[in-house]
Amino acid sequence: MEVFNLADEEEYQGRVTNVDLTKRMQTSFLNYAMSVIVARALPDVRDGLKPVHRRILYDMHELGVTPDKPYKKSARIVGDVLGKYHPHGDTAVYESMVRMAQDFSYRYMLVDGHGNFGSVDGDGAAAMRYTEARLSKIATEMLRDINKDTIDFVDNYDGTEKEPSVLPARFPNLLVNGASGIAVGMATNIPPHNLAEVISAIHILMDNPDATTADLMEVLPGPDFPTGGIVMGKSGIRKAYETGHGSITLRAKVEIEGESNAKQRIIVTELPYMVNKAKLIERIADLVRDKRLEGISDINDESDREGMRIVIDIKRDVGADIVLNNLYKLTLMQTSFGFNMLAIVKGTPKVLSLKEILHYYLEHQVEVIERRTAYELKKAQARAHILDGLLIALDHIDAIIKIIRGSQTGEIAKNELIENYGLSDKQSQAILDMRLVRLTGLEREKIQKEYDDLMANIEDFKAILASRDRVNEIIYQELLEIQSKFGDERRTELLVGEVLSLEDEDLIAEEDVIVSLTHNGYIKRVPTTEFKSQNRGGRGVQGMGVHDDDFIEHLVSTSTHDVLLFFTDAGKVYRMKGYEIPEYGRSAKGLPIVNLLNVDSGEKIQAVINVAKDSDDSQKDLFFTTVNGVVKRTPVSEFENIRSNGLKAIHLKDGDELMKVLIADDDQNIIIGTHLGYAVSFKADSVRSMGRSATGVRGVRLRDGDYVIGADILSADSEVFVISENGYGKRTPADQYPIKGRGGKGIKTANITEKNGPLAGLTTVYGDEDIMLITDKGVMIRFDINKVSQTGRATLGVHLIRMDQDTKVATMTKVAKEDELSDEIITEEVPSENMD
Repeated sequence: MEVFNLADEEEYQGRVTNVDLTKRMQTSFLNYAMSVIVARALPDVRDGLKPVHRRILYDMHELGVTPDKPYKKSARIVGDVLGKYHPHGDTAVYESMVRMAQDFSYRYMLVDGHGNFGSVDGDGAAAMRYTEARLSKIATEMLRDINKDTIDFVDNYDGTEKEPSVLPARFPNLLVNGASGIAVGMATNIPPHNLAEVISAIHILMDNPDATTADLMEVLPGPDFPTGGIVMGKSGIRKAYETGHGSITLRAKVEIEGESNAKQRIIVTELPYMVNKAKLIERIADLVRDKRLEGISDINDESDREGMRIVIDIKRDVGADIVLNNLYKLTLMQTSFGFNMLAIVKGTPKVLSLKEILHYYLEHQVEVIERRTAYELKKAQARAHILDGLLIALDHIDAIIKIIRGSQTGEIAKNELIENYGLSDKQSQAILDMRLVRLTGLEREKIQKEYDDLMANIEDFKAILASRDRVNEIIYQELLEIQSKFGDERRTELLVGEVLSLEDEDLIAEEDVIVSLTHNGYIKRVPTTEFKSQNRGGRGVQGMGVHDDDFIEHLVSTSTHDVLLFFTDAGKVYRMKGYEIPEYGRSAKGLPIVNLLNVDSGEKIQAVINVAKDSDDSQKDLFFTTVNGVVKRTPVSEFENIRSNGLKAIHLKDGDELMKVLIADDDQNIIIGTHLGYAVSFKADSVRSMGRSATGVRGVRLRDGDYVIGADILSADSEVFVISENGYGKRTPADQYPIKGRGGKGIKTANITEKNGPLAGLTTVYGDEDIMLITDKGVMIRFDINKVSQTGRATLGVHLIRMDQDTKVATMTKVAKEDELSDEIITEEVPSENMD
């Protein structure tokens, strides 16, 4: 290998050129980029075609593979395109031709394919040697008048052939069939539209050049995809039509069959544009297998020649709507289509609005009509010129015959005709070439009629070229003819409303759950069906796995769609929905709540309240009770917008903690219970409504060593239920608790002894609920409140749960009544003990 040495520079003089490598790379890359942009990847705004598609259609036209002729082998067409116009890979040409023949890719196919041209399942077309093709009927409209000087022809790659720089495109193909392509540093993505609607939009623009996008959308509301489907909302369409950029949401068209209380089926009949059906079904199957998609028992593809039909069987008692929302969220049954309406305009890539696309198409059509008219005028004038000479000859036929017979050569005869009758060279030649049959009277009349008609046409052609209105009228009428010939019904459904984002709530079935929160901050939700009702006195079910130093502090019966407000000992409030709390098994300890809420360091959740969905709770007040007996009333509406880092709910004095929060009306009564067995009751409206940051007022005057252990709404038809730390409880009618003013020391609500221990909780019941007790060891027991004896205020109560040594009741909660008794656990009835 020869190595260049600077010392030998003189020897290489004239053979080496010094260049700036950076500038050379920039120049080369820009040349390459422009070649890809202009001559390969982007469509022309006038005919909506990339060079490869234009060359295929033109070559088929030149080969005579028209709709009225037999199909021709695809390999023959591809080979001809490669050899004459497109010197690239045969695969690129064939795949482009195949796509123009697919009814799921093109809204109006430009190639009529015969054989296997692929499927919506992603199957590829058969090899080009097996398939055949010809131009479709509508494709002939793209090429109509191409031989009438309507467009410019340019040299092909080697200068041996001529190819069109653009097709006449008698319909707006860029919008009708759309386009997609990736160039260098830019890309285009234009959806297909309905032909009749696009032509109607052009008519509106022709009638009113100042028409707005809204005016155009009256007749062209949005894309019309070949595979149908549903477009959710129109705001994205309007933005795209106005700016050239935008995004729309596409959904599959589905039907739900079956009764709501039995097994249902989701029937998919149409898919979003360019979604592979086989891969979609495979994706759904994978999600079901991986248990990421619940509720589906089977899926079958029942598609046939009549159309698409995917059948998704839903498990019994599972809501099809929830499964469908999950399918939209997790699969391509819902996709987005991003508009990027980029096309080549006068040799330059440009992002276009809908109105601009239609405007440039109309400009192209004006040029096509004017050039076609000029061509036909020129042709008519040339023919009229010949006919004029023939008529002169017929008027002087005898003299002309004499001249011809007396001439030695044709050239002499031609010159004499020119000299004697003022004829042109072409006229003279036409007379010499005239057949004798033209001398008959009938032929004379035909020539005269043809001449008169031509002269009328010539005047009309001149009038067209002199009037833009006439040109527009021709465009209008010819588009109308194409519209009536090829227009069809819209396939894609457009929903008027905007698409609602699929929130997690839409994807989760609404069910009753129990949310538990431990002393050490572990939270979880468990379906209420996990717990079966037991007779009182049972040993209980192991509720959850806890550490030796942990126990459940809060149990809330709620729904996956309800809002939970979490109040901390520092007086702050946080917000979550039921479904946002992770679901665990009954024996699992759950997830640290600090992983879900931005609770400040040192804060501890002291109260959890449920704000039920679709209820009037938001119109009520939150009633706060602290451990030191302070109460406060604040409207629920003040807690609607809670930041992720929480919100101050109550101002607490030093040494105080928030104990209980209730939802209360002004006319309701409040009862507060204390650890030493006292209770005070008063009207809620005796506490004035205050703001979030207020401290509150005294609710109960506590004795030494006493603190608040419970608070609830007290109504005339309710009963007060109390539970002691050693598992003794009782029901007492509400009328034994007189309503007095707030701030008193209260009256005795339980007889506290060493046997039953001080109170662990107080609540009100109505007889239609179950009670869930939780010990500090994590054991739960659920029982019907009606199985608890009703006794007076100053009594010990009955034994509700057998306690192991060194075990105490930590807390309790009311849950929805469950009539079914547990078959799993053997319970032991314990005699009630009345300690009046």
